[in-house]
Amino acid sequence: MHRIGYLLSDGFQMMALATQSVFEHANAVIADAFYHFELFSVDGGDVRSSAGFPIGTRVARSTSKVDTWLVAGVSDPISEPPPARMAKLLRQGSAHAQRIAGICTGGFVLAEAGLLSGRRVTTHWAFATQMQDRFPDVVIESDRIFIVDGQIWTSAGMTAGLDLALAMVEKDLDLEVARTVAHMLVMPQRRSGGQTQHAQMLRLAPKTDRIQTALNYAQQNLNKTLGVDELAQAANLSPRQFHRLFMQETGKSPAKAVESLRLEAARLMIERSRHTLDVVARETGFRDRRHMREVFLRGLGVTPQAVRRDARAP
Repeated sequence: MHRIGYLLSDGFQMMALATQSVFEHANAVIADAFYHFELFSVDGGDVRSSAGFPIGTRVARSTSKVDTWLVAGVSDPISEPPPARMAKLLRQGSAHAQRIAGICTGGFVLAEAGLLSGRRVTTHWAFATQMQDRFPDVVIESDRIFIVDGQIWTSAGMTAGLDLALAMVEKDLDLEVARTVAHMLVMPQRRSGGQTQHAQMLRLAPKTDRIQTALNYAQQNLNKTLGVDELAQAANLSPRQFHRLFMQETGKSPAKAVESLRLEAARLMIERSRHTLDVVARETGFRDRRHMREVFLRGLGVTPQAVRRDARAP
């Protein structure tokens, strides 16, 4: 049995508790009560959620029998600092727990406890700068879904906590269990920790259905050449109209946008599969492996080999 303790404080984000569904469904998949979870707070009793209603909790102690502490974030960690005893409890409890995780701005509590010093962490993008200013010894990677650095796990905001929980299930059980849970929860994909908080389709943010249709077509046909004429046809526009509207709505040329989609798809394929880099380059529409390497260095600052090495690191 793996015991999970949710550590809550007044104003905690309800989204953190959605991760319980991940562990609940993992138990269902393996037909065993592997995960057992409880709600804790410093003083016990009712704790007010971000939505304003109370949730009952037990008193948390550093000696509580917990394998994984999950610390829920609050809406504004600057104006709503957690109780000082909360950080002390985690600092002492880290000696007994297998891992400690901060969901969204829950990472601020871990930083207050001194558990993030010198570690790579992430948090909600809206509070990354404040975290770096307040804790200069922490290595913030603000554009990551979640990060695992030794015993410490941190996630970005909101739904990223689900991805962190799925990664825990994969580590504790196996990849197929995590995939099955994601499917049961109707999650579109099991995002890796290295994935950006802002997918390229969200970054491009087209304003009209026609440009969105062209982007959807591009994403589904990355192994093709995808010139302006082909994309314009998918959007039912002339090439000249299409290029002008595309630039207006996305701020990028069609070629640059397609390159961004190729880069994202290739990175995910490298992280999640064992295909050779030549196959990845071909399937995602790069001219060859060398061309893919150039785009990786320009867009991510790392080589495809480095991405694969990091993905396979324990």
